[in-house]
Amino acid sequence: MNAYPEKNQYTAEDLAAIIAILRDPENGCPWDKVQTHTSIRMNFLEEAYEAVDAIDLNDPELLCEELGDVMMQVAFHAQIEQEAGHFTFDEVCDGVCRKLIARHPHIFGGDDSIKDWDSLKNKEKGRLTLADDLESVPKALPALMRAAKLQKRAARYGVAVRDTAAEITAAAAVVEAAPDKPAAEQAMGQLLFAAAALARSVGIDPEQALQQYNAAFTANHKNS
Repeated sequence: MNAYPEKNQYTAEDLAAIIAILRDPENGCPWDKVQTHTSIRMNFLEEAYEAVDAIDLNDPELLCEELGDVMMQVAFHAQIEQEAGHFTFDEVCDGVCRKLIARHPHIFGGDDSIKDWDSLKNKEKGRLTLADDLESVPKALPALMRAAKLQKRAARYGVAVRDTAAEITAAAAVVEAAPDKPAAEQAMGQLLFAAAALARSVGIDPEQALQQYNAAFTANHKNS
């Protein structure tokens, strides 16, 4: 049995220590100690989405709880890496603090000359080409959100994406006339990519727009 001291308030250090106890090979929790990055990958995504839901609901109490769940996921993944001898939770905190300081020279370094924050980030990451920049967009993002990010980064290099209503209409016609599923999927992808571009061209976040429509659709059919 593992005893942990009662405190009036626990800290991030306590969180890391508790996760380490749960992961103990001999006396840890049977479920926690066998988990891997892959096995809890979706848990991480779900906790992040639940935190976003709390933000959208403007519910501080729920947000506090959900942010704790996100922190638990961070500590859990860091513990797995510590066990493998790669890095610790403290190193995660150290790294992000150093990153924040380096990316805000106007606050911490007295340098007011930096105006292009994307270029500063790309230089730090060694991204020298459009291909580098596009490749760095997380593949696990929701597809519509990723499309918008890809388009935004491409635009910095002067790459235009066709974003007219006519493009969307033409893609829809191809979807309907497609001879097989692969062709239809390709055309549908083109349609959605163009729709994301059209949204961006008029200053609308396509992911948020679809989320809002999803909510309205659900509300309209609440009593169906």
